[in-house]
Amino acid sequence: MSALPKAVLPEEDEALDAAENAGAPLAAEAAPAGNGAKRKRPKPGERRLQILQTLAAMLEQPGAERITTAALAAKLDVSEAALYRHFASKAQMFEGLIEFIESSVFTLVNQLVEREPVPGLQARKIAAVILQFGEKNPGMTRVMVGDALVFEHERLNARMSQFFERVESQLRGSLRAAAEAAGSATPTVEAQAIASALTSLIVGRLQRYARSGFKRLPTEHLEPALARLAP
Repeated sequence: MSALPKAVLPEEDEALDAAENAGAPLAAEAAPAGNGAKRKRPKPGERRLQILQTLAAMLEQPGAERITTAALAAKLDVSEAALYRHFASKAQMFEGLIEFIESSVFTLVNQLVEREPVPGLQARKIAAVILQFGEKNPGMTRVMVGDALVFEHERLNARMSQFFERVESQLRGSLRAAAEAAGSATPTVEAQAIASALTSLIVGRLQRYARSGFKRLPTEHLEPALARLAP
């Protein structure tokens, strides 16, 4: 079984180590099974991790918008009852993936804000890091844009909506500081408008990536677009 992809920030060398660590909570190496090898019982917590890893991997496959617990259990070669010993519901499994997204993305965003003193560049780099995260974690992208949550509990969609509201708030703060530094007469209004446009760009590119079968990369021609929206 492959581990969940880690959060990687390709174009920010100084953040690579932190990005790797951001993905660590759900990353685990699978031991190779030899012919006739006795199945090793997972340690406490390992089975829960394996379930999330497998769910994320299944979301990367074509037509995986809806995954049943029966299919997930079959992939893991366990019973559905075994799944429910670790998660109360399938919704709770998706919440585990959402927690990974939130932790990974906002760890990277906070590091960018600390290391980039220019507010305008902060906003552009925040947008870039979220799109890069989605590109490196295609299964997570289906969760982020809601495609994997269509038939799930409404609270999951609400939580992802809150995620993007938090992203927009972070962008708004950086852009307001940039507008004030540039002498804008209406920094708040300007920041709100650009933050909204950048958030729409992020969501739209992630949606296109997921719905193109992960062929249209979200970082495609990204720099010119960001330069226009947040010069």
